[in-house]
Amino acid sequence: MNKIVKLLTSTLGRKYIMGITGVGLVAFIMIHMLGNLQIFLGKDVLNHYAVLLKSSAELLWAFRLGLVAMIVLHIVSAISLAIDNRKARPVDYNSKATVQASYASRTMVWSGLIVVSFVVYHILHFTAKVTDPSYHDFKTDLDGKMVPDVYAMVISGFSNIWVSAFYIIAVGLLCIHLSHGVSSMFQSLGLRTQKNQGFLAILAMGLSWVIFLGMSAVPMAIVLKILPDA
Repeated sequence: MNKIVKLLTSTLGRKYIMGITGVGLVAFIMIHMLGNLQIFLGKDVLNHYAVLLKSSAELLWAFRLGLVAMIVLHIVSAISLAIDNRKARPVDYNSKATVQASYASRTMVWSGLIVVSFVVYHILHFTAKVTDPSYHDFKTDLDGKMVPDVYAMVISGFSNIWVSAFYIIAVGLLCIHLSHGVSSMFQSLGLRTQKNQGFLAILAMGLSWVIFLGMSAVPMAIVLKILPDA
């Protein structure tokens, strides 16, 4: 047991934790984005999807707790590794490295923390319905049953231009984070080499743009009143 704890708290162990949780979080973001985009298929499609997600409370909560665990492990590992790196670097080396490093890599910790703050707000907004208790009253008839009208909630929430702007800015920060993080994820897992690092950098940038455009499409469509009922 002590050997396992020692391995997981070592530099190598924390890098593996960063990489594995990074893969899991990127997968979640992609699934979440595809789920959100179903709003363009119509009200009933999105509400059916929402009902499906909540069809098993046990699985839903296991998924949520797993997601929280991945986020916590990812953040703790990232901050501890950043602190270790700063302690290990002489001042003059650190100054030169900062000039050469990309903006995304220099702001990884801060952009990550800002994104987490947004995720908390996003959960309070649409999932817990704390920021707008009126969402509890949004109901619709679906296949003869009264269910939460998620479509109406999303339309209502993003009709507020400040909420949409905050969402798009947070997604932008997330994608700046990913533009460096996806490549670093492969490095943490020992899969990045000199031969494939160029490809991985292009993959990270491409994936970041896909996520930014996909996640921003919903609030933009609502603000611009492209969707019905917007």
